Amino acid sequence: MMEYRLRTPLKKDDILKIKAGDIVYLSGTMFTARDEAYARILEMAEEHKELPFDLEGAVIYHCGPLMNETADGWEVVAAGPTTSARMSKMTPKLLELHQVRAFVGKGGMDNVKEAMENKAVYLAFTGGCAALAAMAIENVLRVHWKDLGMPEAVWELEVKDFGPLVAGIDSHKNDMFLDVRKKANEAYSMIE
Repeated sequence: MMEYRLRTPLKKDDILKIKAGDIVYLSGTMFTARDEAYARILEMAEEHKELPFDLEGAVIYHCGPLMNETADGWEVVAAGPTTSARMSKMTPKLLELHQVRAFVGKGGMDNVKEAMENKAVYLAFTGGCAALAAMAIENVLRVHWKDLGMPEAVWELEVKDFGPLVAGIDSHKNDMFLDVRKKANEAYSMIE
């Protein structure tokens, strides 16, 4: 198991060296996106419209943060990961359109390892650590699509040493979540 400290935007070489089980810390810019943001990104591509943010080399964090608006801008109250499996169906199409290099969330993603091959990694962050995540966010740079509501808007965040993140799915089609499920099913079948 290796540990990597990476800066965004990520390059293909950055993610190709990561193997399932490795630990990753991220610094730089990260975008939050959940169901509604994914849907809008894909709709805009169908309509040949340009996004208001750049996803090339980007990290997408599956998160619906709690923010407080102050006179000086936005303050992050909590920013824990949300369940990533909800975005699984839209991820292959998103990867066809944009060079997103990493997804961060909790619980893994289903049927995405082929789409991520030689393109992207999935990094798992521990659920229930919303305050810890907020501490690694140094600044809210921008908010896009506020009309979607606070948790569904795309928040452009500046992070420093965001993690520890565990590489759950690497760009070589290794999926720790599938491996664990398979082992659990095998153990369960031996009990019966």
